[in-house]
Amino acid sequence: MLKQSLLKKSLLAVTLSSIGFMSLPTLADTYVIDTKGAHASINFAIKHLGYSVLTGRFDTFSGDFTYDPAKPEASTVNVSIDTGSVNSNHAERDKHLRSPDFLNVEKFPKATFTSTKILVGESKDEFDIVGDLTLNGVTKSVTIAVDKVGEGKDPWGGYRAGFSGETTINLKDFNVKMDLGPASQTVELALEVEGIKK
Repeated sequence: MLKQSLLKKSLLAVTLSSIGFMSLPTLADTYVIDTKGAHASINFAIKHLGYSVLTGRFDTFSGDFTYDPAKPEASTVNVSIDTGSVNSNHAERDKHLRSPDFLNVEKFPKATFTSTKILVGESKDEFDIVGDLTLNGVTKSVTIAVDKVGEGKDPWGGYRAGFSGETTINLKDFNVKMDLGPASQTVELALEVEGIKK
């Protein structure tokens, strides 16, 4: 009887410890956005007077994100952008974009995005990232529609994950003073992000 009692206690202890181990939350991996290798970009597009589409990018930014493919809703994203690095392939126009008419770079040299929640769609590879975008001294909640491109080992012994995202923002929401007409009130942002696991 003593042996049976000890055996039952041992089995109970093993079972409880297994349940406890199984209930522990899995930690998402942290990735650094690979700007050093130029495997990430922040691009923008806006209609010019309704006659054409002007495109450009921000050349300097940094950030990181956490990601667990089994639980994408627990992911987080943090990005900081040097607004003075705006590049529309035209020096005089870029000078104007840095002025108080647009980005007001001297007063607000950084733009930031910090996620607040992740909304997963029908596929875990498609989700919306909701977060606070701070631009030109104004913070607004924006939603970025994201598709997972892929993940896996790289040839240098590291591990990477990549995503594509897009969103549209209203210029007046971020106190942009220059009015280019009714066709030029919004800017489309396209984000290509590849991260290297820490």
